[in-house]
Amino acid sequence: MSERVMARPSRARGGAQREDGRPAAVPRGRRAGRRLPRWQLLLRYLLLLAVLGLTVGPFLWQLSTSLKGPGEDIYRYPPSLVPHGVTLANYGGVARIIPVWDFALNSLKVAAANVVTNCAGAALAGYALARMRFRGRRAALVVFVMAMLVPVESIMIAQFVTMRELQLNNTLLGVVLPGCIGAMNVLLMRNAFAGLPYEVEEAAFVDGANAWQRFVRIALPSVKGTLAVVAIFAFMGAWDDFLWPLIVLSDQSKFTLTIGLNFLHGTFADNQRLVAAGTVIAVLPLIVLFACLQRYFFRGVGEGAVKG
Repeated sequence: MSERVMARPSRARGGAQREDGRPAAVPRGRRAGRRLPRWQLLLRYLLLLAVLGLTVGPFLWQLSTSLKGPGEDIYRYPPSLVPHGVTLANYGGVARIIPVWDFALNSLKVAAANVVTNCAGAALAGYALARMRFRGRRAALVVFVMAMLVPVESIMIAQFVTMRELQLNNTLLGVVLPGCIGAMNVLLMRNAFAGLPYEVEEAAFVDGANAWQRFVRIALPSVKGTLAVVAIFAFMGAWDDFLWPLIVLSDQSKFTLTIGLNFLHGTFADNQRLVAAGTVIAVLPLIVLFACLQRYFFRGVGEGAVKG
């Protein structure tokens, strides 16, 4: 017995079709590849150039000032971003005035420890809040959210008293400890783990994988973008911090770079070339870190798909 199959009108890949087989009309506002008017395109480029000038302009001016010799006017109008005679003497002058490389090494130790503790601690806490079921999980999540609302300056005295009771004042460990795990980083990791599909972990659970194995082998490799975001934020927060190291540290040999560069603003405030050179030295590690992690950074918290 033969079966009769009624043919249905096929749909083209480009869009829907009518019953007679001809393509249906696409509304004007939904046409693909619609070009913008020239005035809108010009306005967008002007806004982008304005934002670029506000964000990158000050850094370019500092870089140009740090490369100018003593004979050039750094306050001329309009400002000149191209030095007439490029010189690196200002960077050598910073190193002669303050032990800038020792300060940079102290800052690097603090920032590296902050990155390790934040990535490890925030990942563990975020995975527990997103995947594990335990009593008080919602209350713990509320505590992390409320911790973000508390100003750091309001708890700084309590933190200093705690460090003094632990005999950690005037140590780099005392600088690292209060910011070793940030509430924002925990929430970022929690949202990243919550976006992963449950089916993969359920299959691993059926195969006999415990919670630690599921965390290390399945969940953690799938959120590299968020880990890069946490690493960059932790490094920037520790590298640029000024107030807390200034309160905790009293020995000049343990000063971080931000505190050490403050001597340039005080004693040598009239020589802005040295100040600009110190600023470039302080910003350079951040640029290097972002250049190394930008491939993962732009994936961000959207990276949650498991590749098969």
